Order: sequence, then C-alpha cells, then structure tokens
Amino acid sequence: MLPPTTRPHPGDLLDHYQLQSLVSSSTRTDVFRAIDTRTHKTVAIKIPHLEIEGDSTSQDRFYREEEIETKLDHPGIMKIFPNPNRSQVYIVMEWLEGKLLRQILIEETPLPADRTTKLVVGVCDAFEYIHNRGIFLRDLKPESIMVDSENRIKLFDFGFAALVGARRLTFANLSASLGTPDYISPEQVQGKHGNARSDIYSLGAILYEMLTGAVPFPGTNPFEVMNKRLQSNPIPPTQINSAITPQMQEIIYRALERDPINRYASAREFAHDLRHPEQVGISVRSRPSGQKAFTAKWRSRGLVYLAIALLPLLIFVLLIFVSRHH
Repeated sequence: MLPPTTRPHPGDLLDHYQLQSLVSSSTRTDVFRAIDTRTHKTVAIKIPHLEIEGDSTSQDRFYREEEIETKLDHPGIMKIFPNPNRSQVYIVMEWLEGKLLRQILIEETPLPADRTTKLVVGVCDAFEYIHNRGIFLRDLKPESIMVDSENRIKLFDFGFAALVGARRLTFANLSASLGTPDYISPEQVQGKHGNARSDIYSLGAILYEMLTGAVPFPGTNPFEVMNKRLQSNPIPPTQINSAITPQMQEIIYRALERDPINRYASAREFAHDLRHPEQVGISVRSRPSGQKAFTAKWRSRGLVYLAIALLPLLIFVLLIFVSRHH
C-alpha cells in the first residue's frame, strides 16, 4: 500500500486501486488511470500534491470538489464515487475515454461551428442543472471539460465552485492558486462573488476561443489580461474568422458583456440562441475600445508620415514663391 507521505507513481497500490498511468498533472494535483481491484473497473484517481496538505485553502478546495460533485447526478458532470475508508486524501472519479477540451483546442482550432455549438450547448445543459441547485462553477476553463468521441461533454473540477449558503471563498484569497485569468469574469477580477452569469461569461470566452483560436483578451501577464477585461472589448470574432456568422458573433457578445446584468440571464437562454441562431437579432454596437485605440494610433501615425512626405514639396513651393518675389 502507498504510504501517505509518498508521491504516487504508476504501478503503486493505493488502498484497493492499482495506479496504471498518469493522465494529467497540474500545479495542485495528479490524475491517474487506475483499476479497482475489487470490481476490475477502470476509474480515475485525483491525488493532491504533498505540499497542498499543508495549505488550508487548497485543502478546502479539494474537499469542496468532492462534497459538491458527490451530490450531483447529470450526464454532463463527471461522477465522483464516495470513498470514506481511504487511507489518505484522494478522489475516485468515473473514467471517460476522450480528450480534454484544451487538448482539442491545441490540435484543431478553430473548430467547426456545428461541433462548437454541440459542445457549448452540452456545457449549458450541465450549467442549467447545477445553477438550479445553487451551485456556480466560477472557474470554467478548457482544462475542466472532457469531450468523448461523440462530442458529449463532462464537467469536472468543482474545487472553486460556490454553493449557496456555504462559506465564501473569494477571488482575492484564491488568486495565488486560481491559474489562468483568460476565462474569469470581470466581476470576479474585481473580487466579487461569482454566480451563474459569471459562469456564462467564462463559457462565452471559451466559445470565442473555439471559433477563433484566440482568447478574447490576450496579454503578456495576468494583470494585463485582467486590465483589458475591465477596460476594453475583444477584437470582433468575425475579423479573426470570417466564417463566423453575425448571429454567432452576437451570441458571443451577449455572453461576454462586461456588466453581468446585460449577459444571458441563464444557461437556458444561452443554449436557446445557440440552437436557434436564426432567431437572434443583431444589435448595433460601437467599435471595441481596443480597436478605437488601434485606429487612432495609426491615424496619428499616418498624419505624421503624410507631413514628412509632403515636406520636400512644401519647401520646393516656398523656394519658387521666394524667387519670384526677388
């Protein structure tokens, strides 16, 4: 049996689970494919890194994930199997043959519109289920969406999820371990408590990336990315991928509204527009502020270049004028 203070490796026996292979690793956890030696079924084992055991915030996140997901029963959410008699901290999850959405984005972006729609509608359906139960994911990213061969999705990693009535864990005191800010809503950047509309924003950012191959607010560091999210708008998706329809661009814009009150009110509304894009009206929107800045920058440069180009001609005209008056 694996001692509690030993970093696990393929081949180790963890209680009655035989670890077969390491399938993913992050700064906080390792996930192994494993065999339950009692039932001979394949499962996934998520094990926190040893240093997390001394970090109360990270421990809270790990236990919260197990507490919330154990109570959920939806085809779009990874099942967690209760394991009260374990000898150390780990989570046993169902095994799913497929790929993380992150891996798909690395290999295939931009994705076709029909495939993208099916995947995002699947996430909306899972969101509708958890939001109706007072649960908000608050940290959706491509790394927490598994996709099978039939383009069905499974959400997992509910460590940052908020449960109505539970102790609040804010963005501010989780910022050190939150990871990429590419999908976090503006209100969470400001330290506010995420909710259903925050999840919709994150999904809108992923939708943008799936169709364009780029995140809405790129930057060289997290602070630049977060600042852009609060002060500017993304490049219009159709400028990156001309195959995106005006209706799909409008859907993306509605999900990425900076003010939560202007976003889709529910995942159901989001999914409805994705299923029925022909019913989506196109709003008249001002140019993104980032684009305005870009245009102004090049307009001012153009005036400078024009003045330089005309300077010899002006000098020539001036010389002719002077010579004629002498």
